[in-house]
Amino acid sequence: MARLPTAPVAAASLILAYAVAVSTGSRPLGSVVLALGGLWCVQAWRRRHGAQTAAILACVGLGAFVASHLLALAIGAWPAVLLVSAVVAAAAWTQADARMLSA
Repeated sequence: MARLPTAPVAAASLILAYAVAVSTGSRPLGSVVLALGGLWCVQAWRRRHGAQTAAILACVGLGAFVASHLLALAIGAWPAVLLVSAVVAAAAWTQADARMLSA
């Protein structure tokens, strides 16, 4: 059975977390969704590629989360979330998932 790529999970976690926060009006509930997806990805990166890769990609995800809030002021919330989700997915793919496929 093939391993699930982390890029779509990482991106979907950001998108779904924001959707949950907006639709329920509960930012803490959105944070739970984000934390669950993020923790799953960090664990997968650590198991597959080591602690350093996991830490780097976790920092990318955290940075993207912060950047989405700043970008939202300029381009709107949904465009900001979608943009940073694409960045996180690209980072996860290039630094983890593509390496897994080539191994």
